[in-house]
Amino acid sequence: MKFPLRTVGLMAFLFLFTAPVQSQFLKKLGKKAKEAAERTVERRVERETSKKTDQTLDSILEPSSKKPEPKSLPHPPNQDDDTLDTDTTNDNGATKNTNNNKAKEEPSLEVYSKFDFVPGDTPLFFDDFSNDFIGDFPAKWNTNAGGEVVNFSDSSEKWLELKSGYNIYFIPNSPKLPEDYTIEFDIRTVGVDKKTSSQAYLRVDLSDDDKFKEGQNFVQGHIPLCQYTPIGITAENRINGSREIYSTVEADIRDEILNVPHISIAVNKERFRLWVNETKHIDIPKLVAPNAVLNTLKFHLNNLKEGKERVFLTNIKLNEGGVDLRRKLIAEGKISTNGILFDSGSANIKPESMGIIRQIYQVLQQDSSIKLKIVGHTDADGDDTTNLKLSDARAQSVKKALTDVYGVAANRLTTEGKGELEPIADNTSIEGKTQNRRVEFIKL
Repeated sequence: MKFPLRTVGLMAFLFLFTAPVQSQFLKKLGKKAKEAAERTVERRVERETSKKTDQTLDSILEPSSKKPEPKSLPHPPNQDDDTLDTDTTNDNGATKNTNNNKAKEEPSLEVYSKFDFVPGDTPLFFDDFSNDFIGDFPAKWNTNAGGEVVNFSDSSEKWLELKSGYNIYFIPNSPKLPEDYTIEFDIRTVGVDKKTSSQAYLRVDLSDDDKFKEGQNFVQGHIPLCQYTPIGITAENRINGSREIYSTVEADIRDEILNVPHISIAVNKERFRLWVNETKHIDIPKLVAPNAVLNTLKFHLNNLKEGKERVFLTNIKLNEGGVDLRRKLIAEGKISTNGILFDSGSANIKPESMGIIRQIYQVLQQDSSIKLKIVGHTDADGDDTTNLKLSDARAQSVKKALTDVYGVAANRLTTEGKGELEPIADNTSIEGKTQNRRVEFIKL
């Protein structure tokens, strides 16, 4: 194709005019590409440096971090998480997760052989949420937030899930706390790991305020949930509105927090003691305000990531007493206790029961002439024959703990099962059933 001479001249003019512009544009484009590449390299270097820094900090804060990580607990049902296993539905219509991971096996009775917690012998309150529906907030409790009852795939137990924030959970219209009483409960966690805040804790309150405030007189125990470093357990109080004690005791309970710890608290007048599993961490003789009317047990969960880090409670037990059973057995020749706990429908003793069995051993050790009869009792759930066999098996388990763990001669102990034949309370309520499930020790 031929172009007119004027057109050819115009094209040459445009080429000569635009060439410098194109050159400048290409230079700018090249400069921006170079800067972008430099920024990409810088970001990658920052990420690698941050990763190395975190690893270095972990090695400083976690000298034992080369240990294998504890197994994670199964997720509760209805959790929006891509890692969840398939849910199934049980006979009651409740959602049940099919994750097969298990919590750590319970420690042996020998581990608890020096455990010196003795629960009170008069039940004031007990709740394992067995009468509540999955997904509901439990009927016996009150809160200014929310929460629901859930279950896990590895157990028939029900748990109350707490919500983090300035949220309080308490028992409304609970009885006035006496001078001597004990508190017990179990904790379960999901999603708690090395990224959990150092300010994350479960707080237990004993307060003179029966609503949602701390009160003028209170005692608090802070149970840490942090995993990247041992935080310690904090005890705090107020006496007539003034703080007298704020103390953090060195304690590394990180493994326990991941493996369903049992918490035990004993209050004897002004003295406050707290155990995690078999270990006593707090023992303060003057923590409780003298003559204070502490009437409410409360729980508060602080600084967890919503939806990721979750905390659950069950088997909340409040008992009056906690007195020295040794003196009572020697003086009266007989004691009855519902503080020796067994797995449901089983004769397997729960390790946290060893405080009482240890006191029985001390009586037998002090006086070698004493012989005891151990009598087991059950509630009225199930048929008579099964309960009679179960109560006898439980009495024999207590005898076996005394002989195998403490070395008591077997001929100093006899056993008997009474089943449900001698109730001391109403078998239609949780509290009544708790009283009826008991073990008696009788001097012969």
